[in-house]
Amino acid sequence: MTRSQFYTILFTSKQTKTCPMAKKDTEYYVNNKEFLEAIVVFRTKMLAAKEADTELPRIPRYIGDCFLKIATHLSYKPNFVNYTFREDMISDGVENCVQYINNFDPEKSKNPFAYFTQIIYYAFLRRIQKEKRQSDIKQKILEKTGFNHVMHTDTYDGSMAGMNASYSDMGSIKENIEIRMNR
Repeated sequence: MTRSQFYTILFTSKQTKTCPMAKKDTEYYVNNKEFLEAIVVFRTKMLAAKEADTELPRIPRYIGDCFLKIATHLSYKPNFVNYTFREDMISDGVENCVQYINNFDPEKSKNPFAYFTQIIYYAFLRRIQKEKRQSDIKQKILEKTGFNHVMHTDTYDGSMAGMNASYSDMGSIKENIEIRMNR
């Protein structure tokens, strides 16, 4: 076998579980075909329940796990990873997926992964905007009430070095807030 034949076989053959280059199922891997099948089954049960005027079925655990995997993995992207409220973002994304699962139509699209990724992405953006508004409100409250009412430290004339450091830290916090407010 020549080198070119070997590379042709290696790169044109389908990767299987025995092939060392086969894609490994990771913790965040969502199989789009299985996900689509699960949504189609759920959708048929839901439509049958609506026609029979009975209680709507619960979303299967597999679909919920897929929502959580998509949201968790998306939260590790560089534009979302450093937020302290990342868990809230994930929760909002999963909640929106549950809210809009009935809007996914398998006849229009065969890619539920992309559909729900977009839902989660925009849920993340909405959460970031909410948190920014909350942060702005907190800063305005601090500015209007005065820093001394909110940031109060007891003065101590003894030899505790930590008390002087905490007072200077409070001053630097005040300066940082004033600088941000003047931008």
